Amino acid sequence: MTKLVALAPEREIFLRSGGRIRFLRISTRVQLGLAALIVLLLGGWGIATGAMLWSQAHLSSERAAIARERAAVIDRQASVNAYKGGVNDLANDIAARQKAMDRIMEVNFGKTPAADAPATNEKAPAPDAKSGKVSDASSPEIARLTQLRNDQIGFEKRLMDAAQKRLANDEQAIRSFGLNPASFGDNARGVGGPYVPAQGLIATDPQLRDLAVLLSRLNAMETTLATIPSGRPTAAPMETSSYGYRRDPFNHMTAFHAGIDFPGTYGQPIIAAAPGKVSFVGQRPGYGNVVEIDHGNGIMTRYAHLSRFGAKVGEQVTRGQAIARMGSTGRSTGTHLHFEVRVHGEAVNPRRFLEARQDVLEVQQRAKQRLVHSNRG
Repeated sequence: MTKLVALAPEREIFLRSGGRIRFLRISTRVQLGLAALIVLLLGGWGIATGAMLWSQAHLSSERAAIARERAAVIDRQASVNAYKGGVNDLANDIAARQKAMDRIMEVNFGKTPAADAPATNEKAPAPDAKSGKVSDASSPEIARLTQLRNDQIGFEKRLMDAAQKRLANDEQAIRSFGLNPASFGDNARGVGGPYVPAQGLIATDPQLRDLAVLLSRLNAMETTLATIPSGRPTAAPMETSSYGYRRDPFNHMTAFHAGIDFPGTYGQPIIAAAPGKVSFVGQRPGYGNVVEIDHGNGIMTRYAHLSRFGAKVGEQVTRGQAIARMGSTGRSTGTHLHFEVRVHGEAVNPRRFLEARQDVLEVQQRAKQRLVHSNRG
């Protein structure tokens, strides 16, 4: 206390104003009171300032916590969105692939058969929550969708393998008739049409594109195979003249015989050797009364020396359907049927078609049944 008093001795302050001198006396008590007041004011200001700084720090901490929670919420939402995106991507891929498969099957077979894809042992992955890509995380939805996609791809592979094997059998059967499979389908004569680009996955996915082309080729080969003449045009058990060079029955000169002659009785039924469309009914020089059937793919059969017609131009006929009666019109020495097979206008030996092996006929029959089933679908 004595030290405080020593620091604040009584003081007198002289003031001069208007030629008069005054003095102001400040006692020790007043000085100590003022000093105490100043200390109190400074202490209050320090406390207030400290409280304000603490409040600001606390508010900043709360704001940082809120920002972290918001970031966590955004991250979780992004994870949910990525998961949904992964599911939607797979679902859309499956839907697009199925649509493409349905289109391929509809174009080639009339309707889509039931998918009997083999089961796969591959573990179906799930999408990563952050990237939305498929990962190893467990997810029932992604697992089911991925399994379905794997089944689709497996079915496509099985279908392609089966189609390739069937196509090979069909092409071999066509060769057995003395025909070249390469001349049919996309390489056939007289094809064309406007360019309509493929759409969707059929245009961009290599496996689906190859499958579509393969099934188109298979469809062309089976259509060709089904229309190749393989039935006997009449019930005659024997032939009187074969395909090839012979002595002409009228002038006895060497001549080329473009068909096979079948003997029989006058008026005996003549039947179509294969399904097709009647393209000509009338007379041709040397042949007499003729019926011609267009079987498609440049294949035509001709039935000549007829006594009566049983079909008309434009009529669709089936294999084994009666189309005429046997006779002896035209350049003929007696009642018989002259039967020809022509491919793109050129005569070929009908014997290949009439004497096809049983296994070839079975392949042809399967092709016919598939076409019938496709048309019904």
